[in-house]
Amino acid sequence: MSRSKFIENILRNANAEEGDLVEIEVDDEKIKGVLMPHHEFSDKNIIIVKLSNGYNIGIDGRKDIKIRVLEKKKKKAVKKKVIPFDPAKPTVSVIGTGGTIACYVDYRTGAVHPATSAEDLSFSVPEIFDICNVKAKIAFQMLSENLKVSHWQTLAREVANAFNNERVSGVVIPHGTDTMGYTSAALSFMLKNLSGPVVLVGAQRSSDRPSSDAAQNLLSAVTVAAKSDLGEVVVVMHGEISDTFTYIHRGTRVRKMHTSRRDAFKTINEKPLGKIEYGRIELTGGYRGKTSGKVVVDDKMDDDVALVYFYPGMKEQDLPDKKGLVIMGTGLGHISTDLIKRIRELIDNGSVIVMTSQCIFGRVNMRVYSNGRELLKAGVISGEDMLPEVAYVKLMWALAHAKDRDDVAKIMHTNIAGEISGRTIYTPFL
Repeated sequence: MSRSKFIENILRNANAEEGDLVEIEVDDEKIKGVLMPHHEFSDKNIIIVKLSNGYNIGIDGRKDIKIRVLEKKKKKAVKKKVIPFDPAKPTVSVIGTGGTIACYVDYRTGAVHPATSAEDLSFSVPEIFDICNVKAKIAFQMLSENLKVSHWQTLAREVANAFNNERVSGVVIPHGTDTMGYTSAALSFMLKNLSGPVVLVGAQRSSDRPSSDAAQNLLSAVTVAAKSDLGEVVVVMHGEISDTFTYIHRGTRVRKMHTSRRDAFKTINEKPLGKIEYGRIELTGGYRGKTSGKVVVDDKMDDDVALVYFYPGMKEQDLPDKKGLVIMGTGLGHISTDLIKRIRELIDNGSVIVMTSQCIFGRVNMRVYSNGRELLKAGVISGEDMLPEVAYVKLMWALAHAKDRDDVAKIMHTNIAGEISGRTIYTPFL
C-alpha cells in the first residue's frame, strides 16, 4: 500500500523527501526525525519517521500537522560497485529470489531495501569476497509465498546453467523463509548429477535489526557452496538462537518450525547433514557427494495436486477432485471413517491419494488400525516418513513422470532425494 495522494501533497508542499531530517508538529508536540519510506503494511495516511534513538514511529497525517525540513538528505555520488575476482579462489553463483536476506540497509535512513541488482545482492554482505568469487544475478524479486511451480522450474534451469556453463563450485539461493522448504524439495527432485552443492539460505530477522541472522547465514551458505563436497540441495540456517553455528539441512528433510526464532529451521526424522562453526564445515556423513559431468534438469511437474489437512468434522466435499491429493492425517495416518467412501470415489475416478501425518515426527503406518487398513484397501499410498509438503511436491513430480497409478505408487515409495528413511530418527532438538 502506497501513501495517499493527500499525504503526498503535504510532503510535497513542505519540500520533504525521504531521508530528510524533519520536524513534525502535532497535538502541541514537536517530533524530530528522519523521514522514512512508507511501509507496505502501514496505513496510507501514516507518515513514518526514525527518531534519534533508532526507533520508528508513525504519525497520522490526517491530523492538523505542520512539517518543516531541518536538513536535506545529503546526496552522494553513486559509484558503480565492481565485484572483485581472485583466480585463486573458487567461484560461487548467487541467484537471488527475494526475501529478508536479499536486502541491505540504508544507514542514513535505517530503511531496508531489496537488492535489485547483482551488485546490491553481492555487496549486502561483502565479507563473502574473502571466501570466493561471486557471479550474482536476480532470478526474480518476490515474496516466497507468491512462488509457483514455474518459479521452481526457472531456478532449476538457472542452477544447471551455473554449473554447466559458468563452471562454478556451488550455487547459493537467497530465499524467503516461509516456503523455502517447498523450493528446496522441488529442486531436490528436479536436479540430477549435481557437481556441487545447491544451498538455499534465508533470514528470520531483517538487516536493520541488531539481532539479524542474515550475514551469518549468508556467509555460512557461501562457505558450504565454495568449500564442501556436497552434491545435493541443502538449506543453511542458524543452529541456535545465538551466533555460534549454522546447520546444514537436507533439502527434503527441512521444515520451518517457528515463526520468528533464528533457529526456526529443523531437520525432521533424521540428523542434519552437518554444521558450520567459525567458518569451519563439519559434515556428519550420509550425504550425497558431488559428481562429475553435466548437471541434468528434470523439471516436469503436474500441479493438479492439493495438500489437505484433515480435521474432526471434515465433510466429503472438503476433499477436492484433483489428479493428486496429499492428506495430512492424524497419528499413524488416519481420517474419519465416514470419509473413506469419498476416498474410494476419488480413486475410482483417477485420483492418486497419498497419506502423511500431522505429527511431523515419525512415520505413517496404516496397517495398525482398521481405519488405516481400510484406506490401504481403498488404494491410498503411504507417505512413509516424508514431510507433508515434501510429499506434495514429490507427487507433482511423480504424476508428471509415471505411466499409470501403479507407477506413481512405485515412485512415491522410492527414496529419490533422501526424503524417505529406512529407519526414522527422532531428533526434535537438533
